[in-house]
Amino acid sequence: MHDTAQRTAEFLALAVENAELRQQLAEVQDQCVELAVDAGELHAEIEALRARLAQAEQDRDAWRAEADQGLRTG
Repeated sequence: MHDTAQRTAEFLALAVENAELRQQLAEVQDQCVELAVDAGELHAEIEALRARLAQAEQDRDAWRAEADQGLRTG
């Protein structure tokens, strides 16, 4: 009988550990989804900043060209 009680206790301990691990897994999966959403938002923001930088560089180059042209003709 003692052997059966010990097996039952071990089984229950494993069941509890399994439930705890499943809960941890669910929490980590939720965190992964949140991280993926954040990464997507950051990616979009980076792309927007790159576009703004490219436009600023084009504007700078155009202003430089105008300034150089003005110095030559001025």
